[in-house]
Amino acid sequence: MPRLTPTEVPRLDLAPKTNRPLSLRNPLDYLRLLYWVFYFPQALRWYVETFGGGYIPTYEMNPARGSKILRDNPVQRYLLLQGLVLTVVTPLVICFGLEQLGVAIDWGGVAFGVALGVVFSVVFGVAFGVVFGVAEGVVTGVLTGVGFGGAFLRLDSFLMATLTGFPRKQSLNSLAATTQLPIPWVRPNLKNWLRNDWETGIKNTNQLLAYSMQFAPVVQVINSLLITMSDDQIIYHVAKLAENPFDWSLIKLASARFYPFPFKGSLQTDTPAHATAAGFWLLHDQSPAAASQAFEVVRDCLYGQEMHTLAISLTMFQAAETVSSIATIEVPNYPQNPLLRPITWKAMQRFCNVVSDAKSVANSVSRTSRAFASNRALGELKHILDYVDEVPEAERQLIENIAKQWRNAILDVATAVGEQTIEQPIQNPYVVGDPVEGSLFVGRDDILRQLEELWLMGRQMQSVVIYGHRRMGKTSILRNAAQTVGAGLQLVYINMLRSASADSLSDVLIAMTDEIAAVTRVPAPSDDELMAQPSRTFDRYLKRVLNRLEDDETLIIAIDEFEKIEELIDTGKLSPDFIAYLRGLVQMSPKLGFAFAGLHTLEEMTQDYFHPFFASVIPIRVGFLQPGAVRQLLANPDPDFLLDYQTEALDVIYQLTSGQPYLTQLVGFQLVRRYNNLVFEQGRQRESTFTVADVETVTQDSEFFKRGRYYFTGVWDQAGRDVPEQQTILQALAPQPDGLSLNDLKSTTQLDQANLNAALDMLQRHDVVSVQDHQARILVELFRRWLLRQS
Repeated sequence: MPRLTPTEVPRLDLAPKTNRPLSLRNPLDYLRLLYWVFYFPQALRWYVETFGGGYIPTYEMNPARGSKILRDNPVQRYLLLQGLVLTVVTPLVICFGLEQLGVAIDWGGVAFGVALGVVFSVVFGVAFGVVFGVAEGVVTGVLTGVGFGGAFLRLDSFLMATLTGFPRKQSLNSLAATTQLPIPWVRPNLKNWLRNDWETGIKNTNQLLAYSMQFAPVVQVINSLLITMSDDQIIYHVAKLAENPFDWSLIKLASARFYPFPFKGSLQTDTPAHATAAGFWLLHDQSPAAASQAFEVVRDCLYGQEMHTLAISLTMFQAAETVSSIATIEVPNYPQNPLLRPITWKAMQRFCNVVSDAKSVANSVSRTSRAFASNRALGELKHILDYVDEVPEAERQLIENIAKQWRNAILDVATAVGEQTIEQPIQNPYVVGDPVEGSLFVGRDDILRQLEELWLMGRQMQSVVIYGHRRMGKTSILRNAAQTVGAGLQLVYINMLRSASADSLSDVLIAMTDEIAAVTRVPAPSDDELMAQPSRTFDRYLKRVLNRLEDDETLIIAIDEFEKIEELIDTGKLSPDFIAYLRGLVQMSPKLGFAFAGLHTLEEMTQDYFHPFFASVIPIRVGFLQPGAVRQLLANPDPDFLLDYQTEALDVIYQLTSGQPYLTQLVGFQLVRRYNNLVFEQGRQRESTFTVADVETVTQDSEFFKRGRYYFTGVWDQAGRDVPEQQTILQALAPQPDGLSLNDLKSTTQLDQANLNAALDMLQRHDVVSVQDHQARILVELFRRWLLRQS
């Protein structure tokens, strides 16, 4: 029997070819049904799925559901009637034929068997009718043997399938439907198909599982191929196998050492193939914690880290059953493109939005804020449930159950707000330009935790340098640090902008002593003393301050706009020795620490006298806010804030700002200002919820760009310093929302490779440009739009 050539990958179609429901009045349909019962039992499931409203697994069926199906679905009702007819007629015909051959028939037994058949269904009815209708013991034994062979081994099907070349030839495909004996041609053909076209081979695999009993050969082929795949192939191929399997046992057995009988404890993770299959099976089994352990084995494989992170996240989500427990979830960093499960990660991002809103529900003292956050969270969960059918099957049921669990938890605490009446202009809670303090200071928990570790958990105070681009919130961090990192810490805030006009070291130290005295209540030395002996006087004063601290008290001197010191040195107003003097102060006492804040130039200062100084401090970078922090900042700026945001509007704001704190506050400020103008100045009616259209309106207004000029011009001016050609790159990228490839950027700017790389590196360090996958783009969309306006 010739086999398929390696390049041929046919698409098996083993399903029955009936294109209409069976008819009660057509005798041939009764024969067809009888044929299905004896020779093609899988056709019954296909028939119910195709014409009967969908197949329902046995474990989901119950008497009430069965009765409803029969009432509502005429096809299944007719199928039951046809089965009952066959249950009665078939045993009678068989027994009548046997009687004609001289076999003694006990017609009372026939009647009893038929009665049992009516009770126990069509298939059982045929079996019971035959067995109980035959009187002779020998004949009964023969029929029992035939029944066993027909139901399980079916040697006739095996021989016919072998002779006809099944599954290569499908003309007699149903003859293979009832034998579990491995047909010789199944394994080599299926292996060929899977090797040449994995996806088509999987479709053929599902055909074999659905319409034949060749389960054992299929599992053997799958296991033999998976075990030979490379680490970069295994997860993708198992994911395709688990995309829509006819029988999930196939996935489970791909991870089992003891084939072919799965039993508790049979899952293995000793090889990448076993571990990957176990991971997908455990997701399907709604055991994400165990799935994460399986995917741990393949974290270094392609897509391994993604699947491990997914399983870890789902484990945390599954364990959260109340709003308070949802609010405590710390979401891990999610993987970046390219993704194996992009649709799943969209659902995961919505879960993250719910976590953010749950924090508002759990922490807000305002009934209105709690209700708004609850409604947003319920909207996110509704979206997940509405589109859960698009999620890959392995994790679909798990995600659906988590969404329902969270929905019930949030419904339990949600408060009905009712119709909100806003009778006077909303007091604008957003802060534009000034340091942010109180409830609006959000999204810097990671930095505050670092400061707490450095200032409260060590044996002595550690000095830090907090650096980042303009309007990133460095001043806000310094202002809020004392209130958030713990009691016993006194923080003195000094802004070097006030010393920008200083003419000498004395002027700088006078400004510093004034601020220290205001916080510590230790009187400052006179200006004359500081003018006469500035360094010695300041040292003595600082030691006096430290001596007055209690045993559990410490002092932090926070110097903001630190780069101004470099300007004072460059203009000759301060000696370069001042940096060495500061280094000495940093090392003065274990109860004293310094926090220096400024631009990226703190990290980039190149003068020799800065190098020893920075070896004494710990750098902490301040970047953009995360999406959850942006949502929290905008949606819950004040306990009594009566306005709300659509989730999509919050997403758009993040897309426009990339989480840049100043611009985020500015968008919120302009939205509230526009609402007050429309409702209270123009007298127009509108909803109290901001939409995507509202966001687009305020961010396209010229007034927005005028108010934001401090940020926009600051970024532009900074790009004109240090490394040249940064502005040239920005001008080339501004017309391209999706950016340019590095080759196109080089061609457009006409820069040589060295200058291009140097300028791009500086722009990336300043959070202005992002370079990923050899594609450069402006990171903040609103800054890109400002550049276009300037051109």
